[in-house]
Amino acid sequence: QLFPLTQKFLSNKIEDYQFRKLFDNSTLIDRARLLSISSPHASAWLSVTPSPSVGLHLEPSEFQVAIKWWLGIPVAQGQNCSHCNAALDAFGHHTLCCKLGGDVVSRHNRLRDIFNDFCHRACLAPQLEMGGWSKQHTRPADVLVPNWVLGKPAAFDLSVTSTLNTQVFQEACVTAGSAALATQVRKHRVNDERCRELGWVCIPLVVETYGCWGSEAIQTLSRLATCLSTRQGCPKSHMCNELFGRLSLALVRANSRAILSRSL
Repeated sequence: QLFPLTQKFLSNKIEDYQFRKLFDNSTLIDRARLLSISSPHASAWLSVTPSPSVGLHLEPSEFQVAIKWWLGIPVAQGQNCSHCNAALDAFGHHTLCCKLGGDVVSRHNRLRDIFNDFCHRACLAPQLEMGGWSKQHTRPADVLVPNWVLGKPAAFDLSVTSTLNTQVFQEACVTAGSAALATQVRKHRVNDERCRELGWVCIPLVVETYGCWGSEAIQTLSRLATCLSTRQGCPKSHMCNELFGRLSLALVRANSRAILSRSL
């Protein structure tokens, strides 16, 4: 069967060839980066219309760092972390995982709040930080939404994991989303039992530092976009773009700020 040689068809073929050529000649770190940033919705932040009045923008210094980091240009060289004094790797792995300084927590909370805001817009009656008990300080639900799966509430647990995580690095160099999948599995192992006791369904929403989303996150955000589309009377594609765009931009901004705060 012959296919029409449209401009889009030919452009896709050229881009696929160029990507494969670049990938084959890259280091392992760059391969993991390329697979993550080329995954669905990872680059959504680049399509967001800048609007400082509603926080949809990057400061010049943030944008410069974001572009360097996104393209694999070293963002730290011969420096130590200003918070824990550990040596900074050139590609930001330590910077984006360091527990000191509050950057990891503020990044998580910002993504959680954006997701919660969209759930409110869809009239899903979300609740924040539910499921804690006396034996543990952690809560399985960053955001709890009732009646999500067959009448059961869904406990959404947001998490950001490094694409360059040493435990799954070899897999990440070959398969996009390996780090997200590993964290997704770990979240189920930790939270499933507690959620069953509460009659909830555990749904991890995992995104890698380079923007690759876990499979359950993509399914959830797609369904949320459908709810928003129905509620607001606009195309689902529009809501998908807004939802992934806002989350993606918040992730990149938080990453840039973390890099800047440790490179001074």
